[in-house]
Amino acid sequence: MSSRFDQVYRRSIEDPEGFWAEAAEALHWDKRWDTVLDDSNKPFYRWFSGGKLNTCYNALDFHLENGRAHQPALIYDSPVTDSKKTLTYQELRDKVATFAGVLAAQGVAKGDRVVIYMPMIPQALVAMLACARLGAVHSVVFGGFAANELAVRIDDAKPKVVVSASCGIEPGRVVEYKPLLDKAIELARHKPDKCVIVQRDTKTCELTKGRDLDWKEAMDAARPHECVPVAATDPLYILYTSGTTGEPKGVVRDNGGHAVALKWTMKNIYGAEPGEVYWAASDVGWVVGHSYIVYAPLLAGNTTVLFEGKPVGTPDAGVFWRVIAEHKVSVMFTAPTAFRAIKKEDPKGEQIKNYDLSGFRTLFLAGERTDPDTLQWAEEKLKVPVIDHWWQTETGWSICANCVGIERLPVKPGSPSKPAPGMNVQVVGEDGKPVKAGDIGALVIKLPLPPGTFPTLWNADERFKEAYLDEYPGYYKTADAGFIDGDGYVFVMARTDDIINVAGHRLSTGGMEEVLAAHPDVAECAVIGVADQMKGQLPVGFLVLNAGVERSHEEISREAVQGVREQIGPVAAFKTAVVVKRLPKTRSGKILRGTMQKIADDEAWKMPATIDDPVILDEITEALKSVGYARNA
Repeated sequence: MSSRFDQVYRRSIEDPEGFWAEAAEALHWDKRWDTVLDDSNKPFYRWFSGGKLNTCYNALDFHLENGRAHQPALIYDSPVTDSKKTLTYQELRDKVATFAGVLAAQGVAKGDRVVIYMPMIPQALVAMLACARLGAVHSVVFGGFAANELAVRIDDAKPKVVVSASCGIEPGRVVEYKPLLDKAIELARHKPDKCVIVQRDTKTCELTKGRDLDWKEAMDAARPHECVPVAATDPLYILYTSGTTGEPKGVVRDNGGHAVALKWTMKNIYGAEPGEVYWAASDVGWVVGHSYIVYAPLLAGNTTVLFEGKPVGTPDAGVFWRVIAEHKVSVMFTAPTAFRAIKKEDPKGEQIKNYDLSGFRTLFLAGERTDPDTLQWAEEKLKVPVIDHWWQTETGWSICANCVGIERLPVKPGSPSKPAPGMNVQVVGEDGKPVKAGDIGALVIKLPLPPGTFPTLWNADERFKEAYLDEYPGYYKTADAGFIDGDGYVFVMARTDDIINVAGHRLSTGGMEEVLAAHPDVAECAVIGVADQMKGQLPVGFLVLNAGVERSHEEISREAVQGVREQIGPVAAFKTAVVVKRLPKTRSGKILRGTMQKIADDEAWKMPATIDDPVILDEITEALKSVGYARNA
């Protein structure tokens, strides 16, 4: 007898139009769709063609009319400024309508673009939702991004207005945004008509006369603006993929399919009921922030938490537990990297004992592969289900997940569970043909992709096909590698670039990282493949140790190497594990394995635009030199 989840999943694949039309009934439509799935221009599939709606209306006004006007919509918690604020649905709607009026007064209308370059403050959400209210297309750029990278995005999106702030606040430092914005506009060929600037108390900035508007003054003078209905297939936002340089890759999200899918996910994937507090500890500059700080929780009538802080250092490794306890968070979503940082600082989880987490129900992890050791540590310390799930900027929501709102499946450490409804995930070999259960290959998704995923790239249809569809005709290439076991569980082992070839054996660096992460002294780790004349490639491991470990690094490295040899076998030829203080990461927490590999192989490399701290790459270079690599760096 098939399980409840299997029945739901099967229907989503066999009858996608019926499945998603049913989900769409939960939204307010200004005009009902003509066609659920429009496949008249393959491979450019469109969902809910002919339909009209407004995403902001469904996220805010809809709830005012259905009894949630006085429910908290947004809880802002900022340990870096020692401030907190709660906005009800009524208050948030009013601010959004007013800022939509600000934008409209500057000539912003349906289809125009607005770049948002903001820290984690409520005005960032207000700006995003105000764009949606007008039918304008927002493009959020992570606050503090380098000026040249911001300029590239301004040139591609061609915004009428840029919305920014005087500064962002990091632990121990203030990042001035205005000089970066001014430099970006100077570098860009396209010049925005206006900039709207939030002056933060911590550090104000000088406004450029004739171009810059003060947020507060503009809000005080503005008249609220109503929602503008748009086509379901019209773009809601552009999000440039992290690490983009040169010609940017702007992921487009539509209005209709996005609203349908995201509202559906809150109950069915996350098990979050309307009225409950949901916290995605991410940033509005990343796709997680778009989907699960802003749109999905508000579409579903939840209370969303906006957190301006870090998992450690604001002030300590107990801040996540404080936020959960204080704001009565039911469901949380964050990156495994955050938990590795907490585990490194507080390996025994002592801080958890200081807070009442009795109302906390489920933890979801995504962003980097969740190693079994981190997952089991979180389960043991928090005493709640810990769910690994897998998705990408391009998909906008889960490719694979343990859909606790449908049926909580048994957890298999190392797997993000089964494909989510609508996601027909398969594994193919280098010849593009399906492989046997358990064999590693390229993870692909059969077209059409479900609602809420990306229909194309901004002004780059051909690039969309070349980057994602041409290599495996009829499939979306995830660029991740892994396998599906006999029970239908997907195991994402590495980016396809991280499958290394050791003497003809295709091996996953993710499998080796699992073994290293299980060492009791290791907080987090990474494995890369470096060039070798004899074997093609050899794996090299990097180990970051838990706080308080005083044993010799040489001894720990020897044990780590032995562990890989015992569990994966001599075929891995794993002989080198070096202890480092920290790993180079993007600001969203992804480890920069590709850059590390180029340094090791003495290949030309460029400083990644999204790197959290460039100094770490100097440390990695020295570590590689100590074990015989990066000789010419």
